[in-house]
Amino acid sequence: MERTNVRKLKNLVMGRIKASRITQLKWWAIGATMSFMMLLLCAFRLQLISTTATAISMGAAPVLTFQSYASKQVNNQLERFYDSNGYLIVSSNGGLNQMRAGICDMVAIASYLNLTLVVPELDNTSFWHDNSKFEDIFDVDYFISSLRDQVRIVKELPPKQKRRMEKIRQIVSFPPVKWSNTSFYYNEILPRINRYGLLHFTKTNTRLANNGLPVELQQLRCRVNYKALRFTTRIEEMGKKIVRILRKNGPFLVLHLRYEMDMLAFCGCTEGCNNREIEELTNMRHAYSWGNEKEIDSEKRRKDGQCPLTPEETAFALRALGIDPTIQIYLAAGDIYGGEKRMASLKLAFPNLVKKETLLKPSDLRPFNNHLNQMAALDYIVALESDIFIPTYGGNMAKVVEGHRRYLGFKTTILLDRKLTVNLIDQYKNGNLSWVEFSQAMKSSHADRIGNPAQRFNIPGKPKEEEYFYSNPQECLPPINQRPKVST
Repeated sequence: MERTNVRKLKNLVMGRIKASRITQLKWWAIGATMSFMMLLLCAFRLQLISTTATAISMGAAPVLTFQSYASKQVNNQLERFYDSNGYLIVSSNGGLNQMRAGICDMVAIASYLNLTLVVPELDNTSFWHDNSKFEDIFDVDYFISSLRDQVRIVKELPPKQKRRMEKIRQIVSFPPVKWSNTSFYYNEILPRINRYGLLHFTKTNTRLANNGLPVELQQLRCRVNYKALRFTTRIEEMGKKIVRILRKNGPFLVLHLRYEMDMLAFCGCTEGCNNREIEELTNMRHAYSWGNEKEIDSEKRRKDGQCPLTPEETAFALRALGIDPTIQIYLAAGDIYGGEKRMASLKLAFPNLVKKETLLKPSDLRPFNNHLNQMAALDYIVALESDIFIPTYGGNMAKVVEGHRRYLGFKTTILLDRKLTVNLIDQYKNGNLSWVEFSQAMKSSHADRIGNPAQRFNIPGKPKEEEYFYSNPQECLPPINQRPKVST
């Protein structure tokens, strides 16, 4: 009996010793695993530091690693949380579409640098004298909520930052360098924000490069432009009403005819103008301090394709391209310089020429009167919905609408080669070309200028001369070999 008890006790003790050894082995294994993981983490951090240092030494901006990144479900959308590096205040400049593109760039920059963006201020001081605020044109709540998974946006600075802004406004307010890449914002802008806690960009036009940016950043620019920047309900409904009226009468073409007085004055184009008009346009150009060129050779500029087509030249071009003379043409433009007299030849060739003022009742447009940017928003909606879009000059609306129509499925956009067009028109008017020859030359030269899929051309070091990102946002479009053919 005693031997049996001794044996049991011995077995019990040995069992506990074995269990203890097994436990010790388990803890040793866990400890070894954790040590190995720590070594891997240290190696990764050393590699990251080395890579970052190399990138900075080469002048490139390293990919930012968020200090804190988390997300939670808010109103059926994921909200991104991060340690904000500071506030970015921006004052957009220019007309509606220049401001639109600039806002897209500012969102991308704020997201890239982990900043908190204050809802952009719109330009109320330029030539257009439109006092509309952001929320008068765009759905501000949707703008904020639709981008919550990418960037934090607030409607105004908190009181503490407002007081600080007033004290250091002159130090923190400046326009960023045009056509800058991410290295500029990482190396030059981020340290200043870290120092002051906020910055104020006084201009937003073309402050981000067309090319050489991370694909994710390019796609965010598209997302802001085509999704987040939704017009207010009032503008959307009125724009759709214009489209419905046009659709009742069949297909329609939108003609973006840039022949307003300010356009002609500042680009120095006077084709078809009399001496009194030339003097008036010249005086206007000299009356404004902005604009680098004051003395301009109008004829040379026209032959170089740098002038908007006149209404008469536009009529020649549309007829030569075979545009149906009975089609509805919606005129997306301001007041045409020279009035009805200047428009006579275009109306004779295309009698179904309409504009929002002729399609809507005065009461419909009354809320938009004296708000040129809101009027431009109506034209933007109609231009997107049109069967054909033709701009007569490569301004901001022409470029942004062209890109948006590509995004919507490569809708037909005829991009007139102005240099070739005026040359052919002059040859026809001088009797050197018959109408058939003129028409054939116009059709053949524009066969591939209809908004079809194409690689965005890049000219390193010359961003103003290369293709604008918002004209052809290829990072947001199907690969060229998978893209649908353009219907004509």
